[in-house]
Amino acid sequence: MKKLQIKKHALTAISYMLPLVVASGLLIAIGNLTGGTVIENYQAAFSIPSALVSLGVLGMGLLAPVIAGAIAYSIADRPGIAPGLLMGLIANAIGAGFLGGMLGGFIVGYFVLFLKNNLKVPRWAEGLMPMMIIPLISSLVVGLLMFFVLGVPIVWATDGLTAFLTSMQGSMRFLFGAILGGMAAFDFGGPVNKVASLFADGLLLEGIYEPEAVKILASMVPPFGVAISWVLSKALKKKKYTKSEEDNIKIAFPMGVCMITEGVIPIAAVDIVRVVVSCTLGAAVGGGFSMLWGVGSPVPSGGMFIVPAMNHPILFCLALLIGSVVTGLMLFFWKKEPVEKAEEETTEEEEMDLSDIKISF
Repeated sequence: MKKLQIKKHALTAISYMLPLVVASGLLIAIGNLTGGTVIENYQAAFSIPSALVSLGVLGMGLLAPVIAGAIAYSIADRPGIAPGLLMGLIANAIGAGFLGGMLGGFIVGYFVLFLKNNLKVPRWAEGLMPMMIIPLISSLVVGLLMFFVLGVPIVWATDGLTAFLTSMQGSMRFLFGAILGGMAAFDFGGPVNKVASLFADGLLLEGIYEPEAVKILASMVPPFGVAISWVLSKALKKKKYTKSEEDNIKIAFPMGVCMITEGVIPIAAVDIVRVVVSCTLGAAVGGGFSMLWGVGSPVPSGGMFIVPAMNHPILFCLALLIGSVVTGLMLFFWKKEPVEKAEEETTEEEEMDLSDIKISF
């Protein structure tokens, strides 16, 4: 029996969903910054900023259908797209949101796969299987299941999680932000980061913006923190990085400005324990303060370029600075002086004397 490959399908869906999330979030941010509001009556006159905000809101409303459709497509190929989209629409309609869309996508995807492998029809109907029979049966069965069986507990879970997060105060908020921030920075864009990102994006659909700010901050702490440790090593004349690592840091920092964490991977590969621990703890501290101060981001990606769209941009920058300094100081005091590898001596090639070569016929 083949593995279910749940993680693979979820990550595939995230890759399809992210462009929509980013585009919609940026539209909302640009519209809000220019004085736009959500359009209530499309028959009346409205401004361009309001059109941008409304377009972004409409895009955010597509997230549950898109991720459900993408998961179903990843599992069952093209026959899973239409049933998956419908399960996402049901999740939106009953208030199950992001979690409902994911669960509906998995259930209908595997059901479509089961039908593809086991449903037998007369030869004349085989051409109708992918375009009518399988989408109809799967949408009918799983759709009714979502409406009458699975929907209610998912809504309860979503509402309970939302109520819990909005009611958190003081140390609980700090702890939640620290855990989420540490997860987002732990593997520099790897599977753990993807789990944290998925969780934050799901809460964004429920109108909870603080986890998105934590995710953005934690993605920038590693490159900023490593850059700070390098600057300290130069200023205090304590060698901490090889020439090759310094070149990588010069690339990683501007990548971090754009919220691209992967630039730190070559540096972490050389000293994985110290770099991973320092970056994770720094992101945890910064994420904790960001959550504690109620910093929220309506945009899920974009790095420093979307900070003006946050509700407390100055507090976000302060939390980012604190987390980066923690990482930078830990690396500066913890890392050992590197041992430069001796450059391989290169010798000039001797000129070949071809005069002694004879060719006989």
